[in-house]
Amino acid sequence: MNILVKPALAALASLVLAGAAQAQQLSIEASKTVPLRLSGPASSIVVGNKNIADVAVHDERLIFVTGKSYGTTNLMVFNKAGEEVYSAEVVVTANSSNLVTVNRAGQNQTYDCAPVCRSALSLGDDPAYFSRLLQQQLQSQALTGGN
Repeated sequence: MNILVKPALAALASLVLAGAAQAQQLSIEASKTVPLRLSGPASSIVVGNKNIADVAVHDERLIFVTGKSYGTTNLMVFNKAGEEVYSAEVVVTANSSNLVTVNRAGQNQTYDCAPVCRSALSLGDDPAYFSRLLQQQLQSQALTGGN
């Protein structure tokens, strides 16, 4: 009997570990929000890096994930018993189909050209250009009461 039990336990353990290792991938464009319906009720949500992605809770089974900045982070959702309801690697990308990068004297400046070209914040741009745009965006948010 012991001869059959050990292989069965080993097979069961490998199935459990393989299931835990399979994390989903969620791709979102920066400055976009996607709804995420959960298979079970959520009690707590953890985002690895809130500078890359953030979450807004609608109810215990529906959350909204927003891409904030380019990069990769992780998202974990747990129920009241502490069991994992959802886990994913969150990849935030740029919608580059509308972006144009202009290189002036070795310094990049990015524009979003849909339907007309406007300056766009993009990591890797000229620091002075980026800081100026960031300051304008923060001032605009302060005027409108936005976060």
